[in-house]
Formats: sequence, structure tokens, C-alpha cells
Amino acid sequence: MLGWMSAPSMGTKRTAEITGAIDGAATGVMTGLMAETRIATAMGWRKVEAICEGDKVLTFDNGLQEVSKVTRVRLWDGDGDCPRRFWPIAVPAGVFGNRAAMKILPSQALILESDIAEALYGDAFALVRACVLEGTRGMHRTPPARDAEVVLLHFADEQVVFGEDGALFFCPSSRDLIERALEGHEATYSILPMHEALRLVEQMEAQNECACPAAPADMTQAVAA
Repeated sequence: MLGWMSAPSMGTKRTAEITGAIDGAATGVMTGLMAETRIATAMGWRKVEAICEGDKVLTFDNGLQEVSKVTRVRLWDGDGDCPRRFWPIAVPAGVFGNRAAMKILPSQALILESDIAEALYGDAFALVRACVLEGTRGMHRTPPARDAEVVLLHFADEQVVFGEDGALFFCPSSRDLIERALEGHEATYSILPMHEALRLVEQMEAQNECACPAAPADMTQAVAA
């Protein structure tokens, strides 16, 4: 299975952004967490749509962090069928150590842990868009429900959060780029370019690279519900 890491990182710098698109007069969303996705918080595992501004969420690099803003949108707000490019990626049970099948939006950034990534980039933790995993390990596009909701969690600075189903999701900063530039803020996370991410996944598959997720102790305490 693909190796996904849920242990503390060494603070490597990465960068990412939110993605959506306009299709005629309608809008589709490609980044964010689909409703029903459960996230590790100070109050245990909670559905992302139940998380509010001010709640504390467990992050990959920085422990519990306060949510500064929550954005809720429909995945597709057009009258007709949702175009395929907005369809989420269906992830079968077991791919990320997940007990149940899950869905991830195509441009949502996730962390992969890989010995190959460390050899190629000097960092075992690679941030990639979910769409590069399409066709791998049974992952495929699936049409969303007509009223499918997407939730974006924002923090004062970019963070990566723990999903109950084994994935590590990138979440953006609530501050705009101009504000961050004026403050001299450096981007914390960066997404691998598409061609590099595809190469990484292909090499991981060729070598059948495997790693078992292992949650850190503070995560267990935080979600001991």
C-alpha cells in the first residue's frame, strides 16, 4: 500500500493554495474536505462540518491549533450534472490504512511518506494533489451527490491536519497573500509539481513501497474522546 505518515515531521518547508474553478455561470470546488470527513480535534474525532471558528484541531507539525475561519460551499452549484473534472477521488478501504472507503477532492493536497521522496528531494514527506493517485490501488473518480458540501478549515498559518481515515490534509492560512508578504511571512508548505508527483507515485508503485501509519502519543490523547 502507499506509505502515509502520521508521525511528527522535522519541520521541512512546503507551500500550497486553495483551488476552484468556474464552469460557465456555475462554480466547482476542487480543494477542501468533503462533509462527513472526520478530523482529530481537542474534543476527539469530529466531522469537519461540525468544526467552528475557535475550535482546536490537531496538526501534523504544530500540535493543537485554533481554527481561524471556516468556509462551507457546495461542491458544484450548477443546475446540471457536475462535470467530471470536479468529481472526487474514491479511495478504497486500506489504501491509507483507512478502515472504510473515503472520498478526496482532486486538487486537495495530502502528505505522502516515502523513502523514494527522501532520495529524490531530501525529504521523506511529500505534499501532492490527490488527482495524481487516480488509477492507483483502485482509486478512481466518482460522481458526487448533487448537494455535496465541502468545508475549508483555515488557520493563522498553513497547517496539515489528521483525518480519521489515515490521510493528512493540507489546510490554508486565513490571511491573504498581501498581508502575509507585508509581515514577511514565509510559506510553510509546498506542493510537488504535477510531473514530479506523478513520477514519485509511479516509482512508489514500482517498488511496492509500504509504511504503516503510526499516530503520535499526543494525537491519541487529543482524540481519546
